[in-house]
Amino acid sequence: MRIGELARRTGVSERSPRYYETQGLLAAERTSGGHRDHPEPAVDRVIRIQELYAAGLHSERIRQLLRCMRDQDGGPSASATPRPVEDLTAERARIDRTSSSARPATADRRTPERPTHQEAPVPPVRP
Repeated sequence: MRIGELARRTGVSERSPRYYETQGLLAAERTSGGHRDHPEPAVDRVIRIQELYAAGLHSERIRQLLRCMRDQDGGPSASATPRPVEDLTAERARIDRTSSSARPATADRRTPERPTHQEAPVPPVRP
């Protein structure tokens, strides 16, 4: 399938699969005219990549994990070992530490003149 169809079916821009290819996350054959031709499993692969980016992982870590994952359901592939689970647990702890250390800095920037969305007054509901 061409890159436009892959992008449409996965909800990403056409630039994303190109980027994934440069990062070694996605492979494509080339037509005689030089166009990318993605196999059907690329749809599951792009969705999986998006999920891993959304979880806070970077390209290198995703590349390592994809070798051990099935694209269709994210489960472990036949080549999976306990090591990726240990690595993911450590990665999650790192993300949690980064996230919790960022919260106080954000809280310090709030002022009474500039309430956050949660602090904004809610207008009364009229019957």
